[in-house]
Amino acid sequence: DLPEHQRGDAVSSMVYEANARVRDPVYGCVGAISSLQQQIDVLQTQLAVAQAEAVHLRVRQTASSFWNSAGHSPTSPTYSGSPSSKINESQAKHIFDMDMVVDQDGYGGDSMW
Repeated sequence: DLPEHQRGDAVSSMVYEANARVRDPVYGCVGAISSLQQQIDVLQTQLAVAQAEAVHLRVRQTASSFWNSAGHSPTSPTYSGSPSSKINESQAKHIFDMDMVVDQDGYGGDSMW
């Protein structure tokens, strides 16, 4: 009942599904789709971790550039400025620290990297 221009795609789909059923008699193509979705989830988690690390490094670089351009160490006793500019390195690290916890048990215990 399909239009002629869609019949080739329908046949290809049926062949794919039949081959998937031969490879995995229980789940068929649903098993393949599920596996691909898990891979997507792992890769999205890896991407989020990498993006967070990039932001963390940019913040550290920006903070380092700020302190170096001021000509003072952030913990220097001679440094003076507004109260908000008197944040020392350990406080800045705490403020900008972006630790991400990833539950690797959900990924078969394999390392994400």
